[in-house]
Amino acid sequence: MTLSPLQLSVLDLVPVRTGQSSAQAVAASLALARTADDLGFTRYWFAEHHNMPAVASTSPPVLAAAAAARTERIRVGSGGVMLPNHSPLVVAEQFAALEALAPGRVDLGIGRAPGSDPVITQLLRMSGTTSDVERFPDHVRDIVRLASPDGATVQFTSGGAYDVHATPAATGTPEVWLLGSSDYSAQLAAALGLPYVFANHFSGQGLERALDLYRTQFQPSESLATPRTFLTANVIAAPTAEEADERALPQQRMMARLRTNKPLTPLETVEQAQAGAAEFDGLAASVMQSARAGWFVGDPATVAADLRAVAERWGVDEVMISPVAGSYDAEPMEASPGRVQTLVLLAAAV
Repeated sequence: MTLSPLQLSVLDLVPVRTGQSSAQAVAASLALARTADDLGFTRYWFAEHHNMPAVASTSPPVLAAAAAARTERIRVGSGGVMLPNHSPLVVAEQFAALEALAPGRVDLGIGRAPGSDPVITQLLRMSGTTSDVERFPDHVRDIVRLASPDGATVQFTSGGAYDVHATPAATGTPEVWLLGSSDYSAQLAAALGLPYVFANHFSGQGLERALDLYRTQFQPSESLATPRTFLTANVIAAPTAEEADERALPQQRMMARLRTNKPLTPLETVEQAQAGAAEFDGLAASVMQSARAGWFVGDPATVAADLRAVAERWGVDEVMISPVAGSYDAEPMEASPGRVQTLVLLAAAV
């Protein structure tokens, strides 16, 4: 297989570091979106997570709208909206409005996971039948229809029909993607003829099987004739491998806290992570080592070569990077120099 030149995109969780306000974290992410736009990145997606001190990406459509208003050409959207938390009509309306705001450059990535702990999940899903995870395939179909210019028709048992449109006079449709890290999402994307993204940054387990299922079971749809997929990856590029390793520490320690049920905190600075190294041993250290093994961390030439290799191995021409570079104490709160640096260096190296 001959691949096209490698395209790069960005997945942003809007990280919040120690001492940083949500407003400062969002400002840093929107500045990063402008950088990605200027550098020629393909798309910029915001994830949905809730009640996490180190993550401010609670509302992808709001953040995507802000990014769209500050950029010119890059595609913006969600990676993803956790659909069981929301009414399909509300999601369709939000992204139809985004499509009107930024015609031809809106992506609606949809996921099935809750994006939070059980308590928050219960609060988010106090909306009756829309929160039924078993109806996830039906709700995806509903969104695809509702967000289209033709809208959808609700058929009542009495025989009556009611036309529903996410927006009254649509001329375009957001591009719908399914996200996942399991066989389920891959098979559903194939059955519906939708593009699919494997959440490799979160769980690299099962990648080969998921892509094989998606490609072999794919059924063409009106919007997509052949399978279309790409990968996500945690990435840090720095002028030296040593700096890249240092900037990886805060995110590694946050992952260890998450996986070992330690209290969650805002993202540490590099210096704070280095100072607390002794407290993470045993299982936590193992989690850190395991997570780091699947990341792409180093100087720009090495990271670019590794990303090209993984794209070639899995037959994709796009990789969506989650730039997880931490900050040093002296770096400004309103910016994320390590993440900006990752984008700048990779854009020049790929």
